[in-house]
Amino acid sequence: MKTETAPVAQARAPADEGDGSAEVFDAAADLFRLLATPIRLKIISALCEREKNVSQLLQDIHTTQPNMSQHLATLHRAGVLARRREGTQIYYRIGSQRAATLCRAVCMQIALEDDAPAGDKLRS
Repeated sequence: MKTETAPVAQARAPADEGDGSAEVFDAAADLFRLLATPIRLKIISALCEREKNVSQLLQDIHTTQPNMSQHLATLHRAGVLARRREGTQIYYRIGSQRAATLCRAVCMQIALEDDAPAGDKLRS
């Protein structure tokens, strides 16, 4: 089995060396993994309008406060969200336009395809 996998790794090595493509694909995969949760997409979408605190986000997104806080912390650690404190409240905002743009583009494309007539969907 080792002899079968070695040529594959060797064949990929020249393409990955020096051009930075491995890092780009790794970063893209990390971002897709981070955004692979519907509630995180909803959070990003809600924050594209304006910054909000946890209570305001809970009005937009139906989940528990502990679950919301967990997802906000994950997005913040990844740099997707930024936050600021005002008294006892913490306000979240978009910290990475890359993540917001990707979220918006994918969700809009899916929404457009869902609205397309059945014949158009079959041709895609």
